[in-house]
Amino acid sequence: MGIRIGIVGYGNLGRGVENLLRSNTDMTLSAIFTRRNPESIKPHDEKVKVISLNDIESFKDQIDVLILCGGSASDLPEQTPSAARWFNVVDSFDTHAKINDHLTSVNASALASGHVAIISVGWDPGMFSLTRLYSEAIIPVGETYTFWGKGISQGHSDAIRRIEGVLDARQYTIPVEEMVEKTRNGEQIPTDSTKRHIRECYVVAREGADMGRIEKEIVTMPNYFDGYRTIVHFITQAELQKSHSAMPHGGFVIRSGYTGSESSNRQSIEYALKLDSNPEFTAGVLVAFARAAYHLNQEGKSGCLTPFDVPPAYLLPMKREDIIRKFL
Repeated sequence: MGIRIGIVGYGNLGRGVENLLRSNTDMTLSAIFTRRNPESIKPHDEKVKVISLNDIESFKDQIDVLILCGGSASDLPEQTPSAARWFNVVDSFDTHAKINDHLTSVNASALASGHVAIISVGWDPGMFSLTRLYSEAIIPVGETYTFWGKGISQGHSDAIRRIEGVLDARQYTIPVEEMVEKTRNGEQIPTDSTKRHIRECYVVAREGADMGRIEKEIVTMPNYFDGYRTIVHFITQAELQKSHSAMPHGGFVIRSGYTGSESSNRQSIEYALKLDSNPEFTAGVLVAFARAAYHLNQEGKSGCLTPFDVPPAYLLPMKREDIIRKFL
């Protein structure tokens, strides 16, 4: 049977996790938990149970790791610490400014129950975070710059959809090309990410909604849009489906600095992603860390961890000697 996985939420990310599990033979999807009518959810494998989120506690002995696929704005701050009372959990909480607060909340719950929770798993935070850490450890004198896009941000799009009067929305993060080229040339640029990106929003508003209020709430939203050059377009649902239904994303981390006795040698590290499907890539990261959560808990570990705390070998369904032989 393998590691028994549960999914909370069946949007783009939840469906991505379902698809990725089919490629991981050491795992089995046991159940999908939803706030919607369970009968409205049609998983790929009709044998998979679809359960009301209200009944999740009764499945605490049937799930090894729960993968939480909700949004960071309002879902995960409540769902992750709550679920950690009954399960090992993994989430993709991505509000960078609030990660330490989220960790504290989840850690208390996971320690009390003896479970492992791994938070902020994805590509940023997540894979990009690891790149920033490794790069600064290797090149201690220098600057690290992160660029996101061009692509659709799931978290930012979800945050817009939570605004009263919004039916649907997509938000594109776009790097400022001039800043990218300066970084690659080794020039210093503003460390504030708000100066390196544009946020472009396509919003479907309810009929009669106050578009001026909606736009103001978007551009002033703390931790998401405040401080950025933000462009808001109001369009129809048909236009959104026609032109903005794909979910591409990507970006890169550049560490540029110097080594040598007189800082005479310029060194640069660049890690880049180009994603046709943001949710499916994020799902792949979540699934890998769900495996790690299971094995760490089997070894007696508990509490809340981040990608920094997980040994890389725990991400793969392979024996240690085989991992070393293949990758080292």
